[in-house]
Amino acid sequence: MLLKRNPTTAGRRNQVVVDRSFLHKGSPEKSLLVPGHKKRQGRGFRGHITVRHRGGGVKKRMRIIDWRRSKREIPGVVQRIEYDPMRSAHLALIHYPDGDKKYQLAPEGLQAGDTVLVGEKAEIKPGNALPMAKIPVGVPIHNLEIMPGKGAQIVRGAGASAVIQSKEGKFVVVLLPSKELRLLKRECLATIGQVGNPEWKGRKLGKAGRKRLLGIRPTVRGTAQHPGSHPHGGGEGRSGVGMKYPKTPWGKHAFGKKTRSKRKTSKKYIVRDRRSKK
Repeated sequence: MLLKRNPTTAGRRNQVVVDRSFLHKGSPEKSLLVPGHKKRQGRGFRGHITVRHRGGGVKKRMRIIDWRRSKREIPGVVQRIEYDPMRSAHLALIHYPDGDKKYQLAPEGLQAGDTVLVGEKAEIKPGNALPMAKIPVGVPIHNLEIMPGKGAQIVRGAGASAVIQSKEGKFVVVLLPSKELRLLKRECLATIGQVGNPEWKGRKLGKAGRKRLLGIRPTVRGTAQHPGSHPHGGGEGRSGVGMKYPKTPWGKHAFGKKTRSKRKTSKKYIVRDRRSKK
């Protein structure tokens, strides 16, 4: 549920936040935190900036999520639903009979006390994970594996879900949130349901300060810069791009340039591209 703040200050006048009253109020599970995790502030392993406009922000701890759903055929009980500062979706803390604890993404409708199961005989209900060969056509799914056993890699954001369109031989045809139709192997694991916290996209931060708390620094338009620091810069008065195509600060194509690696491409598994107008 979205909550609109009362305009008691300028920053709260247009602020819209997601209701978190049902989430766990205490600390996260200590054994499932990445030890010694440190924010990289947009810098690579050499200390050079690899992602611009990142830095600052509040201190966060990264949670270890069981993307592989390693506890097969063992029922687990949802202990609580937690907030995760590192991602848009909420997390569910699962307790297993052997005393083990795991984090997984909390799908819409999953609550504390529910039981989740991973395996071919699992029931078709939110939170359970099955091979795609065992999932009926038309059921919403998330946490999809691209290669069997590699762990979930796609459809993991808040409110996201995919749908199996058909099953053809060794593959299933999946409709992704981007409207791309893609072939995936029948053995690939997927979790039933839609990722929780679908209202996340409707929030409004309300002020620039909240953006800084998230670790996002200001972006300066290229046309407002000096011509020595950006190809769009310079000129008398207010000027546009004024060139063949918009450029990055390093003179490369800014829009429409395909960046997918030809060497590592999986294009042969794409039935319909997400950019297709059909």
